[in-house]
Amino acid sequence: MKMTLTSIICVLTIALLSVVVFTSCSPNAEKKDETIQKTETANEDVPDAETINEWRQAAEQGDADAQYNLGVFYSQDDSVDKDMTEAVKWFRKAAELGHVEAQFNLALCYAKGEGVDKDTEEALKWHRKAAENGDAISQLNLGICYDNGLGVDKDIAEAVRWYRKAAEQGNANAQYLLGDCYYEGEGVIQDRSEAVKWYRKAAEQGNADAQYDLAICYYEGEGVIQDRSEAVKWLCKAAEQGLEPAKEVLKRLGEWNED
Repeated sequence: MKMTLTSIICVLTIALLSVVVFTSCSPNAEKKDETIQKTETANEDVPDAETINEWRQAAEQGDADAQYNLGVFYSQDDSVDKDMTEAVKWFRKAAELGHVEAQFNLALCYAKGEGVDKDTEEALKWHRKAAENGDAISQLNLGICYDNGLGVDKDIAEAVRWYRKAAEQGNANAQYLLGDCYYEGEGVIQDRSEAVKWYRKAAEQGNADAQYDLAICYYEGEGVIQDRSEAVKWLCKAAEQGLEPAKEVLKRLGEWNED
């Protein structure tokens, strides 16, 4: 019924440390590509020459937001001005001043070898700084690294610590993985009701694998009062997102119609 946390299909490689987040215990688990992060300080549209000039002046005077904005500008895929070497330059300046998004993006560049030679240690270094400064995706990815021994010694308890930080910020993938830790008793004392709590949080945000596992908990009465109707409800939500295991269970229950 349930797969252990360590048997989750690991689509994360250390070379893609900063850009991959996996979420699933299902056979069709997919990786999520996290691209350059933007904040409200970065213009969603292509900035005009005047704006770029203003950013550059501020950046050269040590303004971290302006430095970050320049990094984002030079990293835009659809920009004729794309220059990853220049993007790394400005991300680094902002990152060294403690700009969280810049730290994440600098880690991303080192992990992918964009604008700089690939360097796992540097990627981890900046990834950790971003995580320690509150970046939820970095916290999640650090958890994955500790969970699977990627670039660090395997430490499930440390993985749980980082999953929890990201989960408490509302990251659905982290909520799902934290739920799995509680379900299996990996890195924490086994607590199926706590697992259900985190599965539910992730499921309500649309995480299909959490919806599936929450359904199984309802069906089996694990950590929650047994309730077939609730199980079917969550199975349907997962199946509607294309999760094949959910479809198979619904078929066996006579609750799924391909039409």
